[in-house]
Amino acid sequence: MKLGLIGNPIKHSLSPWIHTRLLNQANIAGSYELYEMEPGSFNEQISYLRKEGLDGFNVTVPFKQKIMTALDDIDEQARLLGAVNTVKNLDGKWIGYNTDGKGFLHSLRAKYPELSDKNIKALIIGAGGAAKGIYHTLKNETTGHIDIANRTSERAKEMMEAGAERENVRILTLQEAESRIADYDLIIQTTTVGMKPNVDQQIISLRNISEGTIVSDIVYQPLMTSFLKEAQAKGARIHQGHEMLLYQAVYAFEIWTGISVEESRLLKELEEQLKGA
Repeated sequence: MKLGLIGNPIKHSLSPWIHTRLLNQANIAGSYELYEMEPGSFNEQISYLRKEGLDGFNVTVPFKQKIMTALDDIDEQARLLGAVNTVKNLDGKWIGYNTDGKGFLHSLRAKYPELSDKNIKALIIGAGGAAKGIYHTLKNETTGHIDIANRTSERAKEMMEAGAERENVRILTLQEAESRIADYDLIIQTTTVGMKPNVDQQIISLRNISEGTIVSDIVYQPLMTSFLKEAQAKGARIHQGHEMLLYQAVYAFEIWTGISVEESRLLKELEEQLKGA
């Protein structure tokens, strides 16, 4: 099986490490290669990729939207989100999917099963591609209140309005979200703030957070972001970014192969890998 990843930059991606282990666990012979593309020559490079005969590939920034123009068909959920992170080659046709939201929620509930209670009050910080997937999954899988906080309200409004309407969704400024931080059961940080090398940056303060709140940060380098450190110090429970990274990869692998794999051992291995990064 021939798999890969397109994006830029991707030289330090952990996807080859993850998918090589998934292939081994499923007893499938195959490879997973990186295809770093330049945005200015995307169409030419996609034509080259077609000739490579990949069975499937992942898509990361900045091509999650752009890849949609090169696909033969798109899964309904990915079309709704306006972003694709997984492509399957089905008899020569490229089909696009998005596993971000599903992978996030699965990883969250695997760690905190009580979140299967659908009436939760959640805050999503950010309105980028990953935030879209997470928002739409929460919107479909929960019935509680969702707030979206972003630096610019326009992107948050666009994210909120995509797809079916729902009551109990509100757009806030970052300052408003910070002032109401004690109100939430679940807080999800989806921006790149706090990612290496800017590990001391933090998008909002959590000083008034309620004890026991679940705080998630999708940044996984470092494993413990400044955001998560403050949350933990204030008595919150944390959910780290590498957990979503693995679960969305597992769902992509299932799309390509039809095989479900056991994640728990791989999650521990991935954590050790990141600690040594």
